[in-house]
Amino acid sequence: APRDRHATSGRACRAIVAVRRTQPAFDFAALRALQFAVFCQGAQLDRDEHIGDALAHVPGLDVETVMAQLDDPENEAAYQHDKAEARTAAGSPTDAQGKAGKDGDVIRYSAPSIKLADADGRTLEAGGFQSLAAYDVLVANLDPTLRRTEAPDDVRELLAAFDHGLTTQEVATILAPPLGEPDVDDARDRLLALAGEGRAAREPLGGDGLWRAA
Repeated sequence: APRDRHATSGRACRAIVAVRRTQPAFDFAALRALQFAVFCQGAQLDRDEHIGDALAHVPGLDVETVMAQLDDPENEAAYQHDKAEARTAAGSPTDAQGKAGKDGDVIRYSAPSIKLADADGRTLEAGGFQSLAAYDVLVANLDPTLRRTEAPDDVRELLAAFDHGLTTQEVATILAPPLGEPDVDDARDRLLALAGEGRAAREPLGGDGLWRAA
């Protein structure tokens, strides 16, 4: 449903910093929970109760500890450091591609931007929204020794490999052949067949669902 107002994300960003500082194993899951909450469930990320409700969907995360850190001075300092770093995109590849944003006169990285680094400190970045192939190239350049895993014939094996669950679009993207377009309808049919066999479970989310191995 349409939101009744636009909400800033600074409060939720502080929550992510708190997760990283107190329970780093959950940082990706926490970010994903907040993304689903705002894009699929109408959450307002400047409201603490909405942030807490979203984080409560992360199994094992101590939400009370996270929420207690939001106004902690050390957490605030770490958040401000991240915020400043996100506003250093001037002259970067992201800026060169026209995929940066602006905060007043400051050129910042747009929200979907990703910067990857290896153990030697070498960095590569993909600014804004990019194709899956762009991220694949970055990873291959940073570590060509990584083993590539082909998509399995049995979609349940795919779900089992991602315990945080996959959306239908994500399943379709993984199943797509190199440089091929994702076939969302085929992916949904295969997932529904698995669910009918009792081998997959679907959690309604937005206009579709989040799938896990049963």
